[in-house]
Amino acid sequence: MKRKNKKVLLGMSGGVDSSVAAFLLKKQGFEVEGGFIVFQKEEYEAKEKAKKVADNLKIPFHSFDFKKEFKKKIIEKFKEGYEKGITPNPCVDCNREIKFGLFLKKARALGFDCVASGHYALLYRESVNNKSQVTKILKGKDKSKDQSYFLWRLKKSDLEKIIFPLGDYKKEEVKKIAKDNNLYDLTLKESQEVCFIKTSVADFLKEKIGEKKGDIVNMQGEKLGEHKGVYLYTIGQRKGLDLSRGPYYVLKKNEKTNTLMVTKDESKLERKEFSYKDSNFLQEIDFPFKCEVKIRYGGRPIKAKVKKDRVILENPAKAVTAGQSVVFYKNDILLGGGVIV
Repeated sequence: MKRKNKKVLLGMSGGVDSSVAAFLLKKQGFEVEGGFIVFQKEEYEAKEKAKKVADNLKIPFHSFDFKKEFKKKIIEKFKEGYEKGITPNPCVDCNREIKFGLFLKKARALGFDCVASGHYALLYRESVNNKSQVTKILKGKDKSKDQSYFLWRLKKSDLEKIIFPLGDYKKEEVKKIAKDNNLYDLTLKESQEVCFIKTSVADFLKEKIGEKKGDIVNMQGEKLGEHKGVYLYTIGQRKGLDLSRGPYYVLKKNEKTNTLMVTKDESKLERKEFSYKDSNFLQEIDFPFKCEVKIRYGGRPIKAKVKKDRVILENPAKAVTAGQSVVFYKNDILLGGGVIV
């Protein structure tokens, strides 16, 4: 990507990653400006941190109020997903709808050529037949921090308008850059996984949905105890069941009967096949195809055969959870993904 006179709007959160991303973009010759997204109320402290970094780097700073859209598209969808008995992934939706949706749209309207973020992922651009250019998302250099899993829902047509400055760096390298250039106070805690939840997912759901007590049963339908709402549990969960003579694992959730089924046999959690929906592919593919899949962010890649709406794993996986993302990779290339049914 040509850098001279290339205007870039960088999403700045006030954290170490976006702060270093701003530093690197400026150093590389981009005409960079900072953009802080207001997701919820009471974000004054984070905004001030981001503005301070922007001021130190002598780059312009903007603020965008997306509270209304974030509540409707992310928070409400998250709550409704749990009410339906699935375990949604709000970060995937936020990347598509907000960070690389509304933010990109706003940037283009203001005359920026592209947007950037502090995600740990790589973008590879190659020419096809010396005519068109194809952009691919790859896993970041730091495999322990790689965030490509959360990017599968991005629009293919938008990839050429995105930059990931941290893709070639490891987290420790980023921290060193921040320290050497006085960009960020490394004693501060990093943001939590679900940004709009200040306590725990369980507490958040209890407040939003309320308790709905029901029976905990074994595979034979015998009552073993009571739960406070099936939405509070996820497949494979062991803690928090308060059952004697365990351990027990959550096997199934039935929202219609408000029943939680558990088992002592961990092997019952294994699945070799499952369906997916709402797929999005960033590369041209032909079904069926073989690849590696991830069924959770921190999970290991598993070899699989992928059909249009079904995944067949080479080896069984535990706790395949409805609502979570199944993400497809060919080597380090992100092919796309879908939502587990």
